[in-house]
Amino acid sequence: MTHGTDGIDSTTYGTFGNGGGRSGTEPESQYSLKVFGEVVKACRRRAGLTQEQFAPLVGYSIETVASIEQGRRFPPPDVVERAEGVLDAFGVIRGAAKHLTRRKGLASWFRQWAQLELGALSLYTYECRLIPGLLQTPAYARTLFTDQLPPLGDEQIEAQLAARLERQQLLRNRPNTSFSFILEEHLFLRDLGGEEVTRELLDHILDLSELRNVDIQIMPLVRHHHAGLHGPMQLLETQDHQWFGYLEGQEHGQFVSDLKVLSALQMRCASMRSQALSLDDSKSLMRRMRGAR
Repeated sequence: MTHGTDGIDSTTYGTFGNGGGRSGTEPESQYSLKVFGEVVKACRRRAGLTQEQFAPLVGYSIETVASIEQGRRFPPPDVVERAEGVLDAFGVIRGAAKHLTRRKGLASWFRQWAQLELGALSLYTYECRLIPGLLQTPAYARTLFTDQLPPLGDEQIEAQLAARLERQQLLRNRPNTSFSFILEEHLFLRDLGGEEVTRELLDHILDLSELRNVDIQIMPLVRHHHAGLHGPMQLLETQDHQWFGYLEGQEHGQFVSDLKVLSALQMRCASMRSQALSLDDSKSLMRRMRGAR
């Protein structure tokens, strides 16, 4: 999933996007990332370490360390704590990390929805195009970014991948949020990235399906009645029990707040949950697909 521009309209559909322009999908450079990078670099130099010496101590490549110090990459969560300990930074690195503005690899208009995700009580997702970002493996996500047209540069791919992996922490960091996914069976049969990528993806999703707050259902290939033919959608319930929706096309996204439209989306979602395989049957199907590879 690539996500696009600024602003939410207050009409039935708030349309994000630049009319097909590409600038809305670009991750924004952030001053706070550059400041954080300078802090890490200063602490590293104070400790008398080169990037080559420092990188293995925090468990990342020299290229990753360089990208963080140059403010081009959002630091993975474990880098902050490892760097703090390795460099004996007196809390300076940890303090600088608190002021990082999220998230370099997410385009600006998707951040509006991502911000709501952080405090959601429940999140419902139906996908018929690709595995949702919250469920993707690094290899699957990298395939999506690498295949994107117009093509992305290496730094853009790394920034978007880091942001996606960070966002996935929601599933484990918010055990009181209910996550429900309905996925079309054909998403696995496509073998995007190759059989090994799909095998790893199935293992990963089966592991996630064991979490108490994550429900994953598969919509089988043959289904004579299907309430999701309008396309993919997401529904979200906030802490104060407000509902919002999010719909995504190729070059834009739509934020839905109109109660009449939300009611229709909720009706479709409820119908799809009954049309999809049960939780146990979905797991059994994924295991069979895993075994066939």
